[in-house]
Amino acid sequence: MKITTVGLDIAKSVFHFVGVNQAGKLVRKKVVKRKDLIHFLAQIDPCLVVMEACGGANYWAREFQKVGHEVKLIAPQHVIPYRPGNKNDYNDALAIAEAAQRPNMRFVQPKPVEQQDIQMLHRVRDRLNKQSTALVNQVRGMLAEYGIVIVKSKTAFRSQLPDILENGDNELTAKSREIFYQLYEEFKAIEARLKSCDAQVLQETKNNPICKRLEGIAGIGPVTATAFYAAAGKGKDFTNGRHFSAWCGLVPKQHSSGGKDNLLGISKRGNAYLRTLFIHGARAVLQRSADKEDRLNRWAIALVERRGFNRACVAVANKLARIAWAVAAREEEYKMAI
Repeated sequence: MKITTVGLDIAKSVFHFVGVNQAGKLVRKKVVKRKDLIHFLAQIDPCLVVMEACGGANYWAREFQKVGHEVKLIAPQHVIPYRPGNKNDYNDALAIAEAAQRPNMRFVQPKPVEQQDIQMLHRVRDRLNKQSTALVNQVRGMLAEYGIVIVKSKTAFRSQLPDILENGDNELTAKSREIFYQLYEEFKAIEARLKSCDAQVLQETKNNPICKRLEGIAGIGPVTATAFYAAAGKGKDFTNGRHFSAWCGLVPKQHSSGGKDNLLGISKRGNAYLRTLFIHGARAVLQRSADKEDRLNRWAIALVERRGFNRACVAVANKLARIAWAVAAREEEYKMAI
């Protein structure tokens, strides 16, 4: 019987293969080692190969496409309800194949290598930013033990710590001064790497037409533009702007029953990093909206007066996400409504 759908549970070295026919009946199952996986799938007639969207899935998707298969990825939470019995690798593969045959199943499109490169750049940048913040907070806390207080700011830390280390009248001992100096050198090294990441982000923005168009939207700079491209590409996988905004977790969470709609706070599902960037961009828009008369800023000002600054930030972020999708998916320049 012909295999039409393959459920593949991927791992580092051992992969569990399950092939089913059009009726969903199990045709073949096999444990395949990593070095044999491409050759094994190349011997099977072109069919649909489905995996969970997890580490390594994008690489394998590209490799399977090279040997003629159609590849789709499923978010792991959508696979769990279809798992038969207890969790093991075979049952996971069966669940993937079963979920793939559901008519209303939502899939994740595999990322091309260009998107993966930019995504990796953002992950490194985000990690360095967190390391820098953690280091500053640690040093501020330890300085407080010596009766020295620094304002809660990286700028203040950068400017005040050298003076503190050179001041011989404070309570710092020779040993503590040496340790703080080492920590300051570590901070400068992290800052240098952050600047390098920012330079790469700017270069990616200049070379990418989608990012260039996104930069024309108020509240969206090079970081948000490249993060959008890394996560959503051209945005073609989303039906409309609200679909993309919901994927970012910027729409209300619903808890309705009996025909009565009950909307809660935002769902906070999906891409938390991109959601954070949109909210930061919305905050920048609101801080500069008082002197502007276009339609977006008039709406934002009225929203702040009616609902407060923080709720208005989320609402403007939702609007920015929808505008960003429209600009990317329709391949049009952003035109601000007057």
